[in-house]
Amino acid sequence: MDWSWVLAIAILVVLLGYEVYQYTMRKKALTILTEEEFKKDYRKAQLIDVREPKEFDAGHILGARNIPMSQMKARKAEIRQDLPVYLYCQSAQRSNRAAIMLYKAGYKNLFQLKGGYKKWTGKTKSK
Repeated sequence: MDWSWVLAIAILVVLLGYEVYQYTMRKKALTILTEEEFKKDYRKAQLIDVREPKEFDAGHILGARNIPMSQMKARKAEIRQDLPVYLYCQSAQRSNRAAIMLYKAGYKNLFQLKGGYKKWTGKTKSK
């Protein structure tokens, strides 16, 4: 038997399992909002951009705070648990991971911008 096939199948099973886990956790952890739904209440919440500083400086939603996904574990204490948290990144991948991390840490009111910053048509700011 060729062990490379066994290894390839095992890797595929692990990756598929990870994707199913991520999907399940994402469904539990956060609510995905359209841009219109997001615009309605994001000023009453903590608006967090989880992209890296260079991406944030190039353009971000007006009023957002930058806490990059790469620093989220160390900086999550900067985010209040008693207020809604509105998350976004470029396309929604990093904000998914940030939401799952925050959910596991006890945060409950987590929301994400559907499609991420690249789909945003509202007010922005850049440095």
